[in-house]
Amino acid sequence: MYLGLDIGTSGVKALLINAQQEIVGSANSGLEVSRPHAGWSEQDPNSWLAACDQVIEALRKAHPLEFAQLKAISLSGQMHGATLLDANNNILRPCILWNDTRSYAEAAELDSDPRFRAISGNIVFPGFTAPKLVWVARNEPEIFKRVAKVLLPKDYVAFWLTGRFVTDLSDASGTSWVDVVNRCWSDELLKLSGMRIDQMPEIYEGSEATGTLRAELQDRWSLTDEVIVGAGAGDNAASAIGMGVADEGQAFLSLGTSGVIFAATDGYKPNADSAVHAFCHALPKTWHQMGVILSASDSLNWFAKTVDRTAQDLDAELPNSVNGPANVKFLPYLSGERTPHNDASIRGAFVGLAQETKRTELTQATMEGVAFAIRDNLEALRTAGSDPQEIIAVGGATRSSFWLETLANILNKPILLPEDGDFGAAFGAARLAILATGADPATVLTTPNIKRTFLPNSDLQPKYEQAYQQFRKLYPALKSLAV
Repeated sequence: MYLGLDIGTSGVKALLINAQQEIVGSANSGLEVSRPHAGWSEQDPNSWLAACDQVIEALRKAHPLEFAQLKAISLSGQMHGATLLDANNNILRPCILWNDTRSYAEAAELDSDPRFRAISGNIVFPGFTAPKLVWVARNEPEIFKRVAKVLLPKDYVAFWLTGRFVTDLSDASGTSWVDVVNRCWSDELLKLSGMRIDQMPEIYEGSEATGTLRAELQDRWSLTDEVIVGAGAGDNAASAIGMGVADEGQAFLSLGTSGVIFAATDGYKPNADSAVHAFCHALPKTWHQMGVILSASDSLNWFAKTVDRTAQDLDAELPNSVNGPANVKFLPYLSGERTPHNDASIRGAFVGLAQETKRTELTQATMEGVAFAIRDNLEALRTAGSDPQEIIAVGGATRSSFWLETLANILNKPILLPEDGDFGAAFGAARLAILATGADPATVLTTPNIKRTFLPNSDLQPKYEQAYQQFRKLYPALKSLAV
């Protein structure tokens, strides 16, 4: 048996699979995000451990015989978070999360040094880890002086599991401290942001084993055989592993809290000016390119909360199929934006409201605005050298056929919806657990069966193209009005 743990923003998921990659059981536990100030987003790292304990206990109780045969565990996690420990391994402050934009000035300052883009292959975004530590040094100097280790969220869980400070290259690529082409920490970039290499965890390939389960947990969970713990991956790379997206030309779209378009590449292909991420993949000698928007399903959830409905209620009010773009445009910059604008201060807007505008049109506009922002990402990927011919779609928002049809027309690409099953980050983590035992990736990383393919409508697609060109003009106009 193999266990995947996904440390997400809104919850922790555990997935238990067998050697045939059949799902034996799953469990979930919710997490809360604290937003004490505008642009801030924090979480208590101990809440991850409590949630992991809860989901693992749930699996043990539901599947005791299978759980007792556990051979390996691996991890997936929300990226970029700054978990700070002192010399006694105590947590110094709440973890600063990926969607926290307080360090925008520090990010711009680091990014102005050409060595960051040259070595890391990426823009230094406000959500990345390095500018967060510069912010802590300037605003919480007493805490900064006590920092002995900086861990990404899943790596704090790995420390709990193994007692070791480790990370993987896919997750570490999002810190702005990794030499991405040479797949190692960059001592130069660490020094430029006031950090030392001894404050970093040991770095591994995502498919490697990093240690074994601590004896205390082995006894608590009544496991007799030694359990391997793998390095794991950042959530998007783990999702790619879950879908078998590891080769050039393969791509997937994740419609979760954030929106991610992920393209595997056959080599290191940085193009920081396009605001596309060029990161290590979770397998040796592989890389990927990725565009990210900060508010995908979060946009619809925000609108649903605003009008006192659920996202499912709003989707149910829409027509059975698309019939052309809405007259209203929505800019989904509720928390700023990453690709392609790299703008932490921009905020969202509805444009084109009229007396006759109804809730259903605003729902449609919200979905389209997210799709237009993802199209911006696809264009950035093309500039960076990736142009996938079809895209697998995963995430909570894929329950909406209307949204998937909208995406097919706006991206002008076939959108593939997998058959019912779990192909997300937790499944990818479970696959990485298998790989950590030495299994051959070629036999493990199969692609899912496709349930339905959404194709662009040749009659409607030109209208969506025109609407996208209109959308592109709105960001600079909104930017010019920003205070």
